[in-house]
Amino acid sequence: MNTPADLSSRRLSRRILALALPALGALIAEPLFLLADSAIVGHLGVNQLAGVGLASTVLQTAVGLMVFLAYSTTGTVARYLGGNRHADALAAGRDGIALALGLGAVLSTAGYIFAPQLCTVMGATGDVHRYAVDYLRFSMPGLTAMLVVLAATGVLRGLQDTRTPLVVATVGFAANIGLNYLLVYGFSLSVAGSALGTSIAQWGMAVFYLAAVARMSRARGVPLRPTAAGIRNTAHVGSWLMLRTLSLRAAVLATVLVATAQGPESLAAHQLVMTVFTFLAFALDALAIAAQAMIGKELGAGDTALARALTRRMVVWGVGFGVITGGLLAIAAPVAGVLFTGDTGVQQAMTAGLWVLAVSQPICGLVFVLDGVLIGAGDARYLALTGLINLAVYLPLLIWVHASQLAGSVGIAWLWAAFALGYMCARAATLSWRVRQDAWMVTGAASGTASD
Repeated sequence: MNTPADLSSRRLSRRILALALPALGALIAEPLFLLADSAIVGHLGVNQLAGVGLASTVLQTAVGLMVFLAYSTTGTVARYLGGNRHADALAAGRDGIALALGLGAVLSTAGYIFAPQLCTVMGATGDVHRYAVDYLRFSMPGLTAMLVVLAATGVLRGLQDTRTPLVVATVGFAANIGLNYLLVYGFSLSVAGSALGTSIAQWGMAVFYLAAVARMSRARGVPLRPTAAGIRNTAHVGSWLMLRTLSLRAAVLATVLVATAQGPESLAAHQLVMTVFTFLAFALDALAIAAQAMIGKELGAGDTALARALTRRMVVWGVGFGVITGGLLAIAAPVAGVLFTGDTGVQQAMTAGLWVLAVSQPICGLVFVLDGVLIGAGDARYLALTGLINLAVYLPLLIWVHASQLAGSVGIAWLWAAFALGYMCARAATLSWRVRQDAWMVTGAASGTASD
């Protein structure tokens, strides 16, 4: 016989899965863009792969800093939805997309102009520098589209719709593979063709989202013209999230600098391991997306008990999912390298890094879920400030790895031990402490941060 507690647990699990499974598909499709680029470019040569690795890090940093466009719209739209204010939810989403268009235009222009300087700062020289500049410049047309996709995806997630982003991401990924292969090998455009193909695919996705949000807005009588107040509100909510993301990207960039100092072989291996980490992070982040949407909605409706129950359930799912992905990664690690490169040195170093990454997956699952819970709650100020603390804990570990002058498999293993274990454990500790408190559970449909 099922007890009421059993039935409640099953209902919570069904709600989580209804959002998380489609989000998982969409999130996996996004890093598959990078996996496809790495697989296609990897067979051109080590210098090409290393150049794409550096340029991808710069590009991901720009997009990563703007991820608040998705996070802030998800939480704000979900809170309005929980408060039964559908028109306000769509208006908030519209203003978020407008901010994405403006920021994208500025960043795309700056990225194209300063691509050589950015790649130099990252430590690239010679052929690696040339390929990195080519990839970065031809990626710039798609940067604005990427930001629009972020904001519009956040709108749909806040409306508790993760199925549409799954369809869009799947079609976009398929188009990306075809375009990249055609431009790289069919038209012999090398790394520039890979970047250009991704840009075209991203714009196709952005256009679809713009049309979908415009259609929903018209149905609710919401004007398509954004408001200055709404854009300012999105920017205010996102400012703390940007600081939080800045600390994360600083950790990633610092790790790349140490990998660069270890030599092209280590840098290429690190790029491949980081690509896998991003792939798995997005997969684990499906639960975080569900957390953002569901926690925001329930706090908007004033149901703190259900928000707490959802948090407990998602923690169990996050750690369990991390155990599964970690086990699968440990099995795949010895043979994964041959899929991306024919260089045996890079393959061996990649295997060492993947084994360390496999051990860290349960910790990553916990971190991503709790991060999503607090983002959905609007507790961005706490996330930003503790992000700086976590970075301060990580940097001494990274400095030690650099000072040890390690290279190859040993160097990558210690580098990823510092990042995937040391840094992620620091994040897990600060997030776990916070969710045990009550300060983050601020109710009501108004947007803002719990700590403001």
